[in-house]
Amino acid sequence: MREIQALLGSRPRRRDLLIEFLHLIQDRYGCLSAAHLRALAEEMRLAQAEIYEVASFYDHFDIVKEGEAKPAPLTIRICDSISCMLAGAEKLLEEIAAAVDPKEVRVLRAPCMGRCATAPAARIGDREVDHADSSILVELARSGETGVAIPAYTGLDSYSAAGGYRLLRKVREGEKSIDDIIETMQDAGLRGLGGAGFPAGKKWSIVRSYPGPRLMSINGDEGEPGTFKDRTYLESDPHRTLEGALIAAHAVEAERIYFYMRDEYPAVLQILRTEIAALEQAGIIAPGFIELRRGAGAYICGEESAMLESIEGKRGLPRHRPPYIAEVGLFGRPTLNHNVETLWWIRDIVEKGAQWFAGQGRPGHPGIRSWSVSGRVREPGVKLAPAGITVRELIEDYCGGMAEGHEFKAYLPGGASGGILPASMGDIPLDFGGELAKQGAFVGSHAVVVFSQADNIKDVTVNLLKFFKHESCGQCTPCREGTEKMVTLLKKESRPDEAAIRDLELVMRDASICGLGQAAPNPVNHLLTHFRDDF
Repeated sequence: MREIQALLGSRPRRRDLLIEFLHLIQDRYGCLSAAHLRALAEEMRLAQAEIYEVASFYDHFDIVKEGEAKPAPLTIRICDSISCMLAGAEKLLEEIAAAVDPKEVRVLRAPCMGRCATAPAARIGDREVDHADSSILVELARSGETGVAIPAYTGLDSYSAAGGYRLLRKVREGEKSIDDIIETMQDAGLRGLGGAGFPAGKKWSIVRSYPGPRLMSINGDEGEPGTFKDRTYLESDPHRTLEGALIAAHAVEAERIYFYMRDEYPAVLQILRTEIAALEQAGIIAPGFIELRRGAGAYICGEESAMLESIEGKRGLPRHRPPYIAEVGLFGRPTLNHNVETLWWIRDIVEKGAQWFAGQGRPGHPGIRSWSVSGRVREPGVKLAPAGITVRELIEDYCGGMAEGHEFKAYLPGGASGGILPASMGDIPLDFGGELAKQGAFVGSHAVVVFSQADNIKDVTVNLLKFFKHESCGQCTPCREGTEKMVTLLKKESRPDEAAIRDLELVMRDASICGLGQAAPNPVNHLLTHFRDDF
């Protein structure tokens, strides 16, 4: 008990801080022991079962029961999501497992780490490693260089010197009206860029229509395989997102902003801690106005209502809707929720005008997009390109063409959820709705993964479905059992039972609570439709 009391210090014992307290214990002791969980339950006046159900939900917490050994003091996580699979993650897993002492180093598979352009990706301790190989990881383990590596980025002083927070000041002083800003965003065609694509200005108006007090959340749980644009922006220019957030919060009169950031991004978390503190010290925000919340390894928390549950210190289980979070959101209050990139564009759109943004898209597709491109291309990375661009244009004009020796075969237009289309459909405009939707695909988080003749699309589909199986929250039977059964059916060496797969697909789409179960069959549908030669 004394250890837990000392660790929590003077922090308020609020229920919504449970996950933050579990992180404190995990970080300090390398696991969550039964004794510490009992002490935490007593200190917070919660049932042990309530503590346990939350801790056991999240992948980044290691529960150690009585009589069990603690995990090894150092953990290496190897990403085995789709882009890293293409780059040799399976071989890397075998090599590093054979090269380390399991008593000293634990090797784990991990879902997408958001470093797809530099695959295979790994994390040793809190150090993120690009283009990982076993020799690099073994040397880092030997040398003890396992702390967070912070990239060079634009801090508060540099951002302010270049005109940063000038717009926020004008908004707060009434020089720029909220109604004018909403109209500008609507004219620009700015949409939610985390996956759903809901018009940003309209979202502000809806939240403002409900009586206060109101709150705001920022969804930094960028877990869709193939997606890394938000990490790129926060590791280079975080204040552009933070200023956009403060303008949005002012617009809806939010009393506080909760910034939810995935635990897989330790550098981003450190940058945000530093720069939020700098904003407080500079008097731009009051202490505590932006509250940083740390995820704990759960893809489902990218779903907005599951994220709010996690912020409240609970398991990340999606809520039934209606009511929507704009009406009944965080702690029961009307809540404005935005993706990192959506907020990143607000300052530029308001300062440069709606047409500046809208005019950069293709006809009928307003706006510019940040495309996370990985896979079999010569120059992967975040590519600023028009909405409505085709994947063929992205490959040839922005990525230097296909990687040497590879021919374009297929692509994911929107990460794991968005389906798999053949190269023959490489001239479909990429945007929300339109022809892409008619093909049973969507652009989602704008994560494009490119495949070649070297890739078997059935193997790709199995990788994606294993991801969904692992990440299902388990709340609803169609998703929990459906993803597991789908993997079993696909892994059969004989031709898949198509009738069973189609029945299962229908149930998952019609009866799953949230988008995970509803979208998980997309790549399977396209495998059966377009890639029968890969069975």
